[in-house]
Amino acid sequence: MTLAEHLVELRKRLIIAGIALVVGMVLAFFLTDAVIWAMTEPIRLVAERRGNDELVSLMYQNVTGPFDMRLRIAFAVGIIISAPVWLWQIWAFLVPGLTRKEIRYTIGFVAAAVPLFFAGCYVGWLVMPHIVEIMAGFTPEGASNMFEARYYYDFVFKLLVVIGVSFVLPVFLVALNLAGVMSGRAILGGWRVAILVAVVFAGLATPAADIVSMLLLAGILVVLFFAAAGLSMIFDRRRAKRDAAMLAQAPGSLS
Repeated sequence: MTLAEHLVELRKRLIIAGIALVVGMVLAFFLTDAVIWAMTEPIRLVAERRGNDELVSLMYQNVTGPFDMRLRIAFAVGIIISAPVWLWQIWAFLVPGLTRKEIRYTIGFVAAAVPLFFAGCYVGWLVMPHIVEIMAGFTPEGASNMFEARYYYDFVFKLLVVIGVSFVLPVFLVALNLAGVMSGRAILGGWRVAILVAVVFAGLATPAADIVSMLLLAGILVVLFFAAAGLSMIFDRRRAKRDAAMLAQAPGSLS
C-alpha cells in the first residue's frame, strides 16, 4: 500500500472507532447514576461514621458541574464498553505489517495485558475506599469534608488507571524477553530494584497512613515481577533447547 492508501485506511479505522466510542458514551451515560453511587460509597460511610451528613458530602462548584461529571464518567466508561471495537480496528490496521510470529506474540501480549489491567483496576477499586476513610479521619472535630466532585472523580479514576497500568508492566518485561532484549536471568537479577520500586510506587499510590493498602499493592506487584522473571527464564530455556536442536541438525555439525 502507498502512503496515501495507508492514510485512507487509517481514517477509515479512526472513524469506525470514533463511532463506537460515541455509541459507548451514549450507553454509558445511562449508567452514570450507578457509577456515581458506587464511587461515593466511601463518602457515605464517612458521613455515617461521623453521624452528620451535612459535614460530609460531594460538592459541585458551578451550575454545569453535575453534567460535566456525568460526561466525564460516560467518556471513561464508554472507552471500556467500546474497547472490543477500537482494539480490533487498531489490530486490523497493524496486522498487515506484522509477521506471523509477531502476530502470535501480539495476541499473547493482549490476552495477558487486558485481564491484568482490569485486575489492577479492581484492586484499585478495593483500595480506594480505605484511602478516603483514612484521610477523612484526620479531619479535626467541627470541620467538614466537602469533596469537590471534579477532584474526587479525577482521584478515583486516576488511581484505577495508575494501578491498572502498573499491573501490566510485568507483561512488558516478558515482551522484552521474547524480543531478545533482556534475558530471564537479567530480569531476575534486578529483584532488589524491583522490590524497591514496587514499595515506593505503592507508597505514592496510597496514603502514608494506610499501611495495609500499601503492603497489599506492593506485594501484588512483587509477585507479578517474579512471575514475569520465572516465565522469561522458562522461555530462555526453551529457546536454548531449540537452538541446540537446530545446531545439531545443521549440515556439517559434529554428532
